[in-house]
Amino acid sequence: MVARSSDVRPSAVRHSAYPGAGGRRVRGAGRLAGLGLGGAALLVLLTGCDVGAAFGGFGWPQGGITPEANRMYDLWIASCVAALAVGVFVWGLIFWCVVRYRKRGNQLPVQTRYNLPMEFLYTIAPILIVSVLFYYTAIVQTDVGKTSRNPDVTVEVVAFKWNWQFNYRDGQGVEANTVASVLGTSEVIPILVLPSDRSIRFEETSRDVIHSFWVPEMLFKRDVFPGTIRNVFEVSKLEGEGAYVGRCAELCGTYHAFMNFELRVVTPEKYDQFIAAKQDGRSTQEALTAIGEDPYATTTEPFDTRRTDANFNPDKSATGSGS
Repeated sequence: MVARSSDVRPSAVRHSAYPGAGGRRVRGAGRLAGLGLGGAALLVLLTGCDVGAAFGGFGWPQGGITPEANRMYDLWIASCVAALAVGVFVWGLIFWCVVRYRKRGNQLPVQTRYNLPMEFLYTIAPILIVSVLFYYTAIVQTDVGKTSRNPDVTVEVVAFKWNWQFNYRDGQGVEANTVASVLGTSEVIPILVLPSDRSIRFEETSRDVIHSFWVPEMLFKRDVFPGTIRNVFEVSKLEGEGAYVGRCAELCGTYHAFMNFELRVVTPEKYDQFIAAKQDGRSTQEALTAIGEDPYATTTEPFDTRRTDANFNPDKSATGSGS
């Protein structure tokens, strides 16, 4: 029995009307494979060059002086590269669909429904991406926050309105003794002298309000709390000798913006000589001069307190003179 043309299913007519459909599927698969290979090649190209320097660190500061800073920087760059690779792949799929399935008539293209491999891909792939990013983030975060039992140097950072005091300690915790100290004033910027290539433990406390200890080149800052809370963190070593500005990164009052200090990284030999000079009773400036360093800060200047001016009297009359 021969079926009439009106009895033939529309789907059969559709398949028989396009004899080259199988070839187009092969070409479509080839385009997808090419797109995947192109994305992989782009990822290899980006990871093979200094992407951070080429793109300004993708907004992350560059020039870290600790291994911890470099690990955080590398994690940020890798995350940005992965996000770009996913974005390029998704954008490629969108543009391919726009071109491939643009309207050519009144007939709809074949609709894809209940495609298990595709549903598996767009469900599992995001979970895998998030899991990988979470894994490396947890590793770097744990590494940056870990402390050791016996660091080479322990410094107690004491913040107050609006300056800093750095106490060099002979151990950890509040029971340790201070062997040397640097105190900042309104006229002299405090200089924190630390050695390169040694592990350093920072123990922070505040005399009044919340401050924040921040050296931009360390790519890390931690709040300084008053009371019995002692925030603690360590760096495995400082890489690169020189002078680096330090700041308070927490709004703490009127002169917050001028609450600066300087980190001076020197050789271990010079550091030992500096501590010995301080223990002999020399001032910070004398101890710095003794090891061949500038006695005063070179990266920042003391703030002008304007205490001798009548700040609110246009005629510069003496403060508190009354009438």
